[in-house]
Amino acid sequence: MKNFIYTLLLLVMPLVTYAQESTTSHYSKVLGDSAYSQARYDDAISIYESVIESKGGASSLYYNLGNAYFRNNMIGKAILNYERALRYDPTDKDTKANLEYALSMTKDEIAEQYEVFFVTWFKAIVNSMNINAWAVVAVVTFILMLATMLLFFFNRNVAIRKTALIFVILSLFVTIFANVAASHIYNYMNDNSEAIVMREEAYLKSTPDNSGTELIKVHEGRKVKIVDDTMREWKEVELEEGTVGWLPAVAIERI
Repeated sequence: MKNFIYTLLLLVMPLVTYAQESTTSHYSKVLGDSAYSQARYDDAISIYESVIESKGGASSLYYNLGNAYFRNNMIGKAILNYERALRYDPTDKDTKANLEYALSMTKDEIAEQYEVFFVTWFKAIVNSMNINAWAVVAVVTFILMLATMLLFFFNRNVAIRKTALIFVILSLFVTIFANVAASHIYNYMNDNSEAIVMREEAYLKSTPDNSGTELIKVHEGRKVKIVDDTMREWKEVELEEGTVGWLPAVAIERI
C-alpha cells in the first residue's frame, strides 16, 4: 500500500517544476504600458525587452511587446513575440487573434497542414488550459483519489466501495493526463527548435554557404524548424510543407 502511494506521489511531484510564479516587474510593465498608450512604441519596446531580460518572460509581457512591434510595422518581431506569448498561455484568444492577423500580412502563402484526428484532439484538449491550470487539476484529482482510496479500503458498504473504486480509477486517469498535458506544455515552452524569419526576404540554400543553389524564397514572419544546429553561421531549417534548406543564422530568431 505504501509503495503504491509513493508511486502515485511521483506523478504529482514533477508539477512542482511546472508551476510558475509571476516574474513580471509590475512597476516597469506599467511604464511600458504607459509608453504604448502614448504611441511611444520604441520606448515601450525598450521597457518590455528590459523587463523580460531582467525578470523573465510572461504571456502578458510578450503579448504587449508583440503589439508594440506590430505598431512599429515590425511584423516579424510581432509574430515572434505572439508565438512566445502563446507558449506561456495557449488559451489566450487575443494573442491568437493578433497572431492570425499579423500572419495575414506576411507575403508567404502557407498551405494548410493536416494531421491525424486524434493528434488534433489531443492538442486541442492540452491547449484548452495553461500549465498552471493543469497543475491544479492534477493536484486536486490526486487528493480526491487518495480520499476515495481511503473510503474504498476502510468502508464495508459494498455499494460505497464500488463507487469509490470508480472514482479512484477516474481520478488516476485524470491525474496522469494532467501530468502529461503539463509536461507537453512545459517541453514546448522550452523547445528552441522553432524560429521566425526576420529578414524581409531570404533564400533557403542547398548548402550552408552563399554559393549554394537557391531552393525557395521565404519572407519576414515565416516560421521554420531548425533541424541542424551544429553550425554557427548557418542553420538547416525545414518549412511546414517539408522543404529543407540552409539559412544564415542572422536571418532568423528562435521563438
